[in-house]
Amino acid sequence: MTEQDLSCEKSRPRVGLVLGAGSARGLAHIGVLQVLREHRIPFDFIVGSSMGALVGAVFAAGADLDLLAKLAVNLNVNMLLDIGVPRMGFINGKKVQEFIHLLTKGKSFEELSLPLAVVATDILTGESVVLNRGVVSEAVRASIAIPGVFVPVEYEGRLLVDGAVTSRLPIETARDMGAERVIAVDVNFAEAAQPRIRNAIHVILASIDLLERQIFTGLVKPQADILVQPKLGHISSSGFDRAEECIQRGREAVLERLDEIKRAVNV
Repeated sequence: MTEQDLSCEKSRPRVGLVLGAGSARGLAHIGVLQVLREHRIPFDFIVGSSMGALVGAVFAAGADLDLLAKLAVNLNVNMLLDIGVPRMGFINGKKVQEFIHLLTKGKSFEELSLPLAVVATDILTGESVVLNRGVVSEAVRASIAIPGVFVPVEYEGRLLVDGAVTSRLPIETARDMGAERVIAVDVNFAEAAQPRIRNAIHVILASIDLLERQIFTGLVKPQADILVQPKLGHISSSGFDRAEECIQRGREAVLERLDEIKRAVNV
């Protein structure tokens, strides 16, 4: 490394990469990471919620992004769903956790090649919980535990569910970790989809989406230095069969902001 490189490294701000929740849409994070890697965009740590936590954890564990993309495209998600007698969730989650454990190479947070924070929600208190120690797969399993679908995770006296419940895009956590610049990736609110209103359930879901969009626009969005928003409004949260398109949309969204990102992080 030259003296000029060292000087640039010292002057570069501390960068946090925030990967938001979004179920199948969150596969776009793979494309985002591919482009950041290809263009040598530096970031010092990752904060992830739900699917963002999963993709971020696999990357921080040292996975090959191209192989991860191929796995996502060819994965049969139904093989990971262990349906049980519903008590606190229809899906037990043991198969999913074993799969995550494999993808993250059984590593603890301390063994990762890049610092990682995973966000979950304490369903008993309503608090956002930041997990950054212990076995990574256990933390990620908690962060993706959609309430009523997955059985919650018991952790140090807490009952944890999906991080998206309290922090869909955890920029504040990145700031708390010392980020001077935040590159945040939102996979939900780039496009305002026309809701389908045919019954009472549709009314409820549309109302929740409207509330979340208002919170995002007013409180979350302004906190990011760079906000990357892949256009995924036409893909449902369960559209894992469209993984290849999600990944490509992630790539396109970062490429559109690449010059701006480089200026923000001083490269």
